[in-house]
Amino acid sequence: MSNDRYVSPLSERYASKEMQYIFSPDKKFRTWRRLWIALAETEKELGLNITDEQIEELKSHADDINYDVAKERERVVRHDVMSHVYAYGVQCPKAKGIIHLGATSCYVGDNTDIIIMAEALRLVRKKLVNVIAELAKFAEAQKAQPTLAFTHFQPAQPTTVGKRATLWMQEFEMDLEDLEYVLGSLKLLGSKGTTGTQASFLELFDGDQEKIDRIDPMIAEKMGFKACYPVSGQTYSRKVDTRVLNVLAGIAASAHKFSNDIRLLQHLKEVEEPFEKTQIGSSAMAYKRNPMRSERIASLSRYVMIDALNPAVTSATQWFERTLDDSANKRLSVPEGFLAIDGILDLCLNVVDGLVVYPKVIEKHMMAELPFMATENIMMDAVKAGGDRQELHERIRELSMEAGKNVKEKGQDNNLLELIAADPAFNLTLEDLQKAMEPAKYVGRAKEQVESYLENVVEPLLEKNKDVLGMTAEINV
Repeated sequence: MSNDRYVSPLSERYASKEMQYIFSPDKKFRTWRRLWIALAETEKELGLNITDEQIEELKSHADDINYDVAKERERVVRHDVMSHVYAYGVQCPKAKGIIHLGATSCYVGDNTDIIIMAEALRLVRKKLVNVIAELAKFAEAQKAQPTLAFTHFQPAQPTTVGKRATLWMQEFEMDLEDLEYVLGSLKLLGSKGTTGTQASFLELFDGDQEKIDRIDPMIAEKMGFKACYPVSGQTYSRKVDTRVLNVLAGIAASAHKFSNDIRLLQHLKEVEEPFEKTQIGSSAMAYKRNPMRSERIASLSRYVMIDALNPAVTSATQWFERTLDDSANKRLSVPEGFLAIDGILDLCLNVVDGLVVYPKVIEKHMMAELPFMATENIMMDAVKAGGDRQELHERIRELSMEAGKNVKEKGQDNNLLELIAADPAFNLTLEDLQKAMEPAKYVGRAKEQVESYLENVVEPLLEKNKDVLGMTAEINV
């Protein structure tokens, strides 16, 4: 690492080596050469005067890229694609004359961008599936653990810890659906020439329309794609980048929501993210256990959500068949969006895998609020004991207000049960009332909903993706 120039924290601190390689120069230039081979093979198969010997020469140097020659040439011609065409030709003297034949720079540039985004989406998909799998384990383990639910971050009717986890899981599952749709719909640009009209191929193939129609499908098949976009200018539509980055922004939003909940729960001391024995929470306050990883998830997620605006604006401002004001932006916004989401998913995987639940604290908070939530049941029991429903409703409202005042203004424990037991209108003893204070009675179908969701939605999803399960995440900082 150099200490005298800017280095992106996405590569130094957050993104995995696997994702970094996908967006590396080496990956890009190797893909260029694969595309040049696919083009030459296609042209040969369609009848151009290209020999097997030339094709084999190209293949023999597909991966041993002479970067020094390409860099030196670029200093002279100021054009990255032609520099690499030249360097490839130095290694392949017999094939030099047919490299990039009939193509424009976007043939390698844009097709490579699609290929790389597709590969990056597959890695994101793999990590997203593993986050869902870890959340499923957590939800199953905690499906029956009663906990206060919150609306407006005010105590509300109880749920279970596992049920809350299904809410996080479902959002990630929706992101997975979006990702799979976009990934499944990605197409290559193909080879359409400088304004998308395939004019150069009309010349090469002497106006043979049937052969020209076969070029794009043949290239797509060789590169592992189902098809090319049917029409284009010089480039593929920049709306494609918008669709891809919107998928990443969706994942970021889900991760941010998850991390916010964990941060709030850690404040309540009910659930805590993993904390290593030697980890320091605060430079000043040695006792602190800050939710640093969840905070980092939120921080990176905001970056990705805002980053998704870049390709949207770029798409909107392209002129006619091509302008170059997309290039510098794409070089930043697309790779960095992927590098950031990669780091986010690693953090999510690490946090979920090590979540710590504190049932005693959860129970303490529950019991402080449960008397208020049990008033409907208490009122029904009192009616069964001979009371008047309307009178009891008013009386329980008054007693609830008194108990709430004791808690908020006097700092006392919730004494609603004692107040009700002392009121003859209810005809219930404190022992009768305490029997109603079983948290599991108030969680509705939370446990059953977890079981149903896991069985009907998550398990089929994980079975379908079992080949990518079992990932662990290494967090560097």
